[in-house]
Amino acid sequence: MATAARALARTSYRSSGPLLSSSARPVRFNPQPLRRGYASGPSSKSSNALLYTLAGTAVSAGGLYYYLTQTTSGSHVFSTVWSSGPNTKNTTLKDFKPKPEDYQKVYDAIAKRLEEHDDWDDGSYGPVLLRLAWHCSGTYDKATGTGGSNGATMRFSPEGDHGANSGLKAARDFMEPVKEAYPWITYSDLWTLGGVCALQEMQGPSIPWRPGRSDRDVSFSTPDGRLPDGSKEQSHLRSIFYRMGFNDQEIVALSGAHALGRCHTDRSGFDGPWTFSPTILTNDYYRLLINETWSWKKWAGPKQYEDKTSKSLMMLPTDMALVKDKVFKTHVERYAKDNEVFFNEFRDVIVKLLELGVPFQGSGEERLTFKPTSTA
Repeated sequence: MATAARALARTSYRSSGPLLSSSARPVRFNPQPLRRGYASGPSSKSSNALLYTLAGTAVSAGGLYYYLTQTTSGSHVFSTVWSSGPNTKNTTLKDFKPKPEDYQKVYDAIAKRLEEHDDWDDGSYGPVLLRLAWHCSGTYDKATGTGGSNGATMRFSPEGDHGANSGLKAARDFMEPVKEAYPWITYSDLWTLGGVCALQEMQGPSIPWRPGRSDRDVSFSTPDGRLPDGSKEQSHLRSIFYRMGFNDQEIVALSGAHALGRCHTDRSGFDGPWTFSPTILTNDYYRLLINETWSWKKWAGPKQYEDKTSKSLMMLPTDMALVKDKVFKTHVERYAKDNEVFFNEFRDVIVKLLELGVPFQGSGEERLTFKPTSTA
């Protein structure tokens, strides 16, 4: 029911004409039951609260059962037995070799949790799962080969406590029941697959993904300062993204993730959503940058912009840098004009981001494509 509602919300939103109208756009739009489609009420005040108590044993449809034997350095060590029926041989976790259909089951489990647990920003954990995947990948440094999604070192302090990762404990906790149900998947693969699932379930493009990441210990944690600072401008963006190996076009494409989610004063210090549909991926982020008038918000918080029409949307200095810089702006204009162009180039750059620094054995042909539940 909710997936159908999201699809209807996207169709209605994309065909509704002008982005902004002072008479048509309220400061905070909270329709029901299409809760996931638009900006709703305030977020939880605590970014570190454990949202769900994990108890009992998760049992899969195929008859998986396991027990937790030890916990070390924030990661679980499992003794697991797999059984498919009375006449089949048991397979230990060490011997289990997952197939594409096993990863689809993990995808489906994440999607199910997204559907069932809507007590987060604007009715969806999707944006914060994407942010988790983004931030665990965006620490990559091509010069040293360090960082990236291979390792899941955000499990440890100090990386998990970096200012840019504030609030992501909620996303990591959200994924724990899935990890416990499918203990054979690494945190590194799980978190990136969670980002893929979130994007597709929020009506985004199909994102090819492949497994092969390993979990590492705390010694592989990256230093603070490798992720973008929203208070900076274009020179900072180029410094951060060039370090990872991205070019100007890819910087602008990746910035399109700001179509989703919102900022919080208790995390980044900034406040508000970028678009009116923070749980549905569209090219409206670029359309708003081009078509709306933005001015500095008058408030006691850090410097950010607000839209002139409704005064309910925000842009960061790094967002406005995309239209101040002539090279960046050419790509903003391309994406604003054509959602399909944005989706295609966003897909390619997300695949690149999630694979930075991962020593895959194959050529990439083994990437998997997952069927979203919204098309089921």
